[in-house]
Amino acid sequence: MKRIILYPIVTVLLVGVGHMAMAQIARNRLNQELATPQILAALEKNNVVQVAQTTREIDEKTALSLVWKLPLVQRKAKEIEQLSRRTIKVAAIVDSVPSPTQPYYTIRVFEDDPNNHNYTVYWFRVFSSSGVIEALDIIENKYVSLDEWRGQIRSRR
Repeated sequence: MKRIILYPIVTVLLVGVGHMAMAQIARNRLNQELATPQILAALEKNNVVQVAQTTREIDEKTALSLVWKLPLVQRKAKEIEQLSRRTIKVAAIVDSVPSPTQPYYTIRVFEDDPNNHNYTVYWFRVFSSSGVIEALDIIENKYVSLDEWRGQIRSRR
């Protein structure tokens, strides 16, 4: 008789305790979920300020200037102007600006022909966060470091 009465009572107690424990776990999880965005927001604010203070991004004008001042670009511009008897000028333009997927400026150096023909001479990309310049190796169709690019130009002559 004790078994018949005792087992259902113990079962009810265990189910009740289990239910209370599960309810407490659910409340804790809900509190964590509510607190997480607040914690993340506080962390993001601090991180954004610190990153903004330590990272110096370059602008479009600076990227264009960095490429235009490259000695190989200046030599090529003079060479083209001399060979064309000063009828063709060399210019550079920012072809694309940084985006979340491509963090660099794409710069195109081209012959600015008065007959409305623009022939691309070089392609470069300048990383907006560091100012590092890479040149497009048109044979391999990939961007390479300036040192590697200079070596390739010397070896192809």
